[in-house]
Formats: sequence, C-alpha cells, structure tokens
Amino acid sequence: MFERLSRQPDDPLLALIGIFKADPRADKVDLGVGVYRDEAGHSPIFRAVKAAERLIWESQNSKAYVAPEGDQTYLDLLWTMVGGTASPVHAAGVQTPGGSGALRLAADLIRQAGTGKIWLGLPSWPNHAGIFAAAGLKIETYPYFDVPSQSLQLDSMIEALQRAEPGDAVLLHASCHNPTGAPLGAEDWARGTAGIAARGLVPLIDSAYQGFGAGFDGDVAGLRAMIAAIPEALIAVSCSKSFGLYRERTGALYAVAAAQAAADTARSNLVAIARTSYSMPPDHGSAIVKTILGTPDLYDDWRSELDSMRQRLATLRRAFADALGDRWSNSLAIGRQEGMFSLLPVTPADVMALREKHSVYMPTSGRINIAGLKLADVARVAGLFKAL
Repeated sequence: MFERLSRQPDDPLLALIGIFKADPRADKVDLGVGVYRDEAGHSPIFRAVKAAERLIWESQNSKAYVAPEGDQTYLDLLWTMVGGTASPVHAAGVQTPGGSGALRLAADLIRQAGTGKIWLGLPSWPNHAGIFAAAGLKIETYPYFDVPSQSLQLDSMIEALQRAEPGDAVLLHASCHNPTGAPLGAEDWARGTAGIAARGLVPLIDSAYQGFGAGFDGDVAGLRAMIAAIPEALIAVSCSKSFGLYRERTGALYAVAAAQAAADTARSNLVAIARTSYSMPPDHGSAIVKTILGTPDLYDDWRSELDSMRQRLATLRRAFADALGDRWSNSLAIGRQEGMFSLLPVTPADVMALREKHSVYMPTSGRINIAGLKLADVARVAGLFKAL
C-alpha cells in the first residue's frame, strides 16, 4: 500500500524550525514560528497555568474519558469570555483539539448542512485553505489586505461578497488578523455585518488571539456585535495564545443561533462528526482553562500577565515601525497593527538573503512574528530590511 504513495513536501513553516535550530550563529533571529516569546526569547508558561496545574494534580481523581462534547463547565466559562454575558444570542459548544480542530469541525458541518462553500480573505493563513479543502468545501476568495500599501480593502471585500450565495460561509478573524496584523475596526465590522446579513451568509469567526490586540474585550467587540445581528454563526476558539497552551491543543467550536433549539441541533451534529473523527477531546488543557476562569485569584493574575504581553507587543511594533521609517509605502502601519503578525512586502529572494547572510528567519510569504524580536535586535533587523 505504502509503495503507491508519493512523498509529501514538508510544511515550509515547520521545516523552518529545524533549519533555524541547526544554524550555529549566535545572532540568529526567528521571526517565523507563531508563538509568543519574551525578551529572553522564551515562550513562557503563564504563572496562572502553573498554579492551575498544581491544583489539578492535587484534586484530579480520574483519567476517564470526558464526553464527546467535552467539559461543559469549560465550555460555559470560555463562551462567557468570548461571547460575553449581555448578548441576546443562543449558543451551544463542543470542545475541540485546538483551534484548528474547531475549524475542521466547522468545515465538516458546513459541508454537511450548507452550500458547501466558504469565502476566505486574502492574504490568509496558509493552513486555512488546506483545512477547508480537506473537508471538501469549495473555496472562494475576497480581497482583504493590500500588502504594498499595508491597508485594508474593505470596499473590495464587501463588493466580492455580493457574489456569494445565501448559506455560504465567510471566514473572519475576531482580532489580530493572521497573517497581516490588520484587524477590522468597529465601523468595518458594522459594514461587514450589514453586507453579510443582507446576503444571508453564515460567518465563521476564528478567535485565536483574544487579549493580544485592542484589549481583552476590545478583541471580541466586533464578534459580539456581529452575532447579535445575524441569525446564525460559527465561532472557533483557540486557547493556544491567550493561555500559552500551544502543545495542549485546547479549543472549542460554538454554534450560535436565534433560538436555543437550533443551536442544540447544530451541536448534536457536531458531536456526531467529532465521534467519527477524534471521538473524545483531550482534557488537560481545558481543565487548566476551566480552573483559571473559575478561580478569581488565578483569573486576575492571568489577565495581568496577558495584558503585559499585549503591551510588550505594542512596544515592539512602535519601535520596529520607527526604525523602518519610510522604507515601504505606509510602513508605519506596522506600528498601528495588532497582535503577533505582520505581512511585509518582501520577495522570496529577499527572505532567503536575510536568512543566508544575516541569520534572520521568516517564511517566504513575508509574514513575520513581531514577538520573535527583542528590543535589542530591533535596530539591526530594521536596518537589514531597509537595505533590501
């Protein structure tokens, strides 16, 4: 059987990890991998996570399966964090193996229940298209961001979505857009909501960076406004960044509807899909999140540490933008963007030159992880970009 298979190419981003590790140069800089790093270059474990794990170790008395839909307390607490408490919508969730698992589950539901089509904004995180294509969805695209001018293309986005058919899904990012770092503003969300509602489309909102951009509630303000105005939506949530639980694969998918019965029906289908895939979700990460969100002292400490990470990213952005000056058209937009990522107008040849000559690593797409910078490296790295 295996002789009939063809060797698949390595994922470029994952391959970059190995190449970076093998580089012996002391001044190497990793701007590629999408994890938060502190000024020492480490991906820290939140203090609240460590404390929660101690509590779990002391109190947990079983490793039996959780239910196929997951831990309901975790799902309720996480939904309050994302959806808020004042929203009139009805939601029903299932626990998933990370945010990517949530997106795949959503894709399977869309294929099963809808038109089987999803609209992606360009540029997009590369794995999005792979997930949806693997689920058998037809992929259409809309313009989202112009890299040379570092500007949103909202008018073009709304115009493109006029071609969408009722029931089509539309992927949106709740905040800190990956890979561009350019999220929708409040007015943009309002215009997008009106256009999506008028066409009868179903938003699939990817919420992976809450707390890293405009602030904890600001990062989901557009999401909350949209689901309050649209009868149906799907919300994919990742805890990888906001809780630093990358390797624990902790996420959830929520079906939002105007009536609780409709949301519950959607959840029953999601559970059936999950049962034929991974069967039961992992528990350790969700137990950590549940403990933090349900313990006031841990919650306050987690929010404080998360806010300090957001402030560090904003400081790095401003410093990098100032050091770049007018290297590119509107390059100062990098300082106004949010979250971990920005997408720079560089060529693959530029990226390879930075890697080979100066030990600066990033994907050939031009996406950089701002958190990969140290303040001490900003001037040198900006100078290398200016010299391209």
